[in-house]
Amino acid sequence: MEPPATRRRVTIVDVARHARVSVTSVSKVLRNAYGASPEMQTRVRRAIEELGYRPHAGARALRGQTYTIGVMLPDIRNPFFPEILDGITASLEETDYQVLLGPGCNGENEEARVTEAMIDRGMDGLVLVAPVSSRAHLEHVGTAIPTVVVGRHGSSPAYDTVTDDDFEGAALVVSHLAGLGHRRIAHIEHHETDPTRLAEMPNARRADGYRQAMRVHGLEEWIDVVSTSYTQQGGYQGVRELLSRPAAARPTAVFAGADIVAIGALQAASEAGLSVPGDMSVAGYDNTTFAAFDPISLTSVDQAGQEMGRNAVRLLLERISDHGRPSAKVTLSPSLVPRRSTARPAE
Repeated sequence: MEPPATRRRVTIVDVARHARVSVTSVSKVLRNAYGASPEMQTRVRRAIEELGYRPHAGARALRGQTYTIGVMLPDIRNPFFPEILDGITASLEETDYQVLLGPGCNGENEEARVTEAMIDRGMDGLVLVAPVSSRAHLEHVGTAIPTVVVGRHGSSPAYDTVTDDDFEGAALVVSHLAGLGHRRIAHIEHHETDPTRLAEMPNARRADGYRQAMRVHGLEEWIDVVSTSYTQQGGYQGVRELLSRPAAARPTAVFAGADIVAIGALQAASEAGLSVPGDMSVAGYDNTTFAAFDPISLTSVDQAGQEMGRNAVRLLLERISDHGRPSAKVTLSPSLVPRRSTARPAE
């Protein structure tokens, strides 16, 4: 049996002939370069669509651009990170850029492997979401390729940053719970293993914001922080630890540092026979899609994940077109979304 014939790849020359323009004109349209009239763009893009032309990534790389952007996500199971990704992809819809994902797996070695692979493959820029790598590694990456770091505080001339005001977001949660009448408000934080990056990590900012807000509301003696991890298991372990205490020392409200942590907290409360919010109020952070689901109805801080993604793309495209511009930092203001998981404490 004869093997099927391999279909010849459509070339830029084919597109030019089909559109009845020069190869140079097609190249201008593909590069969004100056000098391509609206009529020419329409003819060329129609020809591209009719022929099914796809620019060769290798050829583009030889010309200095591949129109690919690498996005590193630390944990694909955390439902907040797709919110950022949605903002990134939506902002690139009307461009020639494609997004390629790489898992960072919440580890420095894994992040280094992914980012180096993206650099080696000639991507035009990187968006690193909540990286745990050292500042030195981030600056190495930012020096090698246009880079935007999302969800990590601090700044560097080597890359741009987009963050949420995590300190203020934590204060919004404490103010909400204190306003409902809670005094014993506990916080489940992500344990930071590297003190050198402590000041830059969002989990540390949220814990600091919680402590400061408790002091502001005159609740300093009830400051109670449990260190686990920003995972569902971390929330589960955190509430199990809080409930292992004598009844008088248990909190009436729990501020989980992320929505995924709050889900674990709800699971532990349910297993212990407690009702939420009747016996214990629970609040999260991220305002992920499932937080609004009616059976969960989780009070949460909205840190505008899609807006983070849109800002990351804007900064990255600016940096791609102008490598020498000063670094930029965008800090978004969070808002609280109260739902049924928080209420006044039981009498």
